[in-house]
Amino acid sequence: MSTRAQFTSKLGFILASAGAAVGLGAIWKFPYMAGTNGGSTFIIPYILFCFTIGMFLLLAELVVGRAGRAASINSMIRVGRSRFWGLFGFIGTLTGFLILTFYSTVGGWCVAYAVDAALGNGIITDVKQLGSYFGSFVSNPITCIGYQLVFMLMTAGVVIFGVQKGIERLSKYLMPTLFILMLILIVRGLTLPGAWAGVEFMFSLDWEHFNANSVFNAMGFCFFSLSVGAGTLIVYASYLSEADNLPQSTAWVAFLGILAALLGGLMVMPPVFAFGLEPTAGPGLTFVTMPAVFAHMPFGQFFAVLFYICLIVAAITSSVSILEAVTAALGDLKIPRRTAVPIASIAIMAIGVFCSLSFGALADFKIFGKTIFDLLDYLTSNVGMPFAALGLAIVAAWVNWPTTRHQLTTAKALSPMMLTCLRIGIGVVSPAVIIIVVMRSI
Repeated sequence: MSTRAQFTSKLGFILASAGAAVGLGAIWKFPYMAGTNGGSTFIIPYILFCFTIGMFLLLAELVVGRAGRAASINSMIRVGRSRFWGLFGFIGTLTGFLILTFYSTVGGWCVAYAVDAALGNGIITDVKQLGSYFGSFVSNPITCIGYQLVFMLMTAGVVIFGVQKGIERLSKYLMPTLFILMLILIVRGLTLPGAWAGVEFMFSLDWEHFNANSVFNAMGFCFFSLSVGAGTLIVYASYLSEADNLPQSTAWVAFLGILAALLGGLMVMPPVFAFGLEPTAGPGLTFVTMPAVFAHMPFGQFFAVLFYICLIVAAITSSVSILEAVTAALGDLKIPRRTAVPIASIAIMAIGVFCSLSFGALADFKIFGKTIFDLLDYLTSNVGMPFAALGLAIVAAWVNWPTTRHQLTTAKALSPMMLTCLRIGIGVVSPAVIIIVVMRSI
């Protein structure tokens, strides 16, 4: 086997892996999910799921990746000792590919709004006017596709430099930057009169909302926020030294993913409530409500620029991991990186154009009642990622447990009881939860 690139440090791997898990959802989806599902009655189960089921699946990805020393498809074949299991690796890789087609659309929006904020555009108090502005922007094919292209060029520009000079170097700078920018915006938001209402919206312990639905929502968001099943961490783990402690690294990735979600909520909700605006989910919160917030704020333009830089950083660290997973799969076919990156990027953009047009020229074109953007979002979240994660769990816990046990204990010995618990968690609990989540979402 040819020499494979490796992360130069454990910190580089952890930050890169955390960047893969931390995405735009931590900023625009988590606050709303927490607030509408009972605050802490959602957050507490979410954290528990992340440190149990989420970690089990993350651990399985790291085990398969480091043992397989290849992209998702070949790693699953090598560890599973059958081409059949490569099918689940293919599903994961395809899922990541499709995610990036619509994720790059939203990434382009972030770049556009950062540019607008820097120029002083769009910082107005009228939410209806901002809603019209957003609607006209997303329906303009030239600007949307143009900014989507810019975002993909930024992503490809990192990946083409490889693991050490591209991904690891970017992560070491951008992840600390992300958390610093978040803290600055949090401090500013909490100093606003009435901001505490936003904190209460997120963290109030409302037992009336503690029901099966809120628990299932917390479970689903755990999968969403940690990005299990897209093959990204399999690829990152394939660049990991045998000396690194996998359970410890997994715990750090889960912790940073949770921290980013909590900070995202504290960054967004206090200022939204301080100015009496409606905390809506999705793009509306990020591209309509937040500009109105900054318009009310002293030095609002400055903080608007910081906010959209935060979004770009969160988006880039995730998109880089996905593009790397696709690039690595092409690399396993003996395609050089400098050829694989352009091929993957062009293919993603080709489909991404249709995702951008879903808000304009193709808004009325629907498949099963969904636009192309919404359909790809649904298929990847509800079909692709769960199926890939299910195959991963079976391979790691049952098909080749000796390899999993070896990978778990290379850096530090684990007791037989701990190994048994991990095996049950990966091979029994996680598949059961995946099936439940899928059945609930159908």
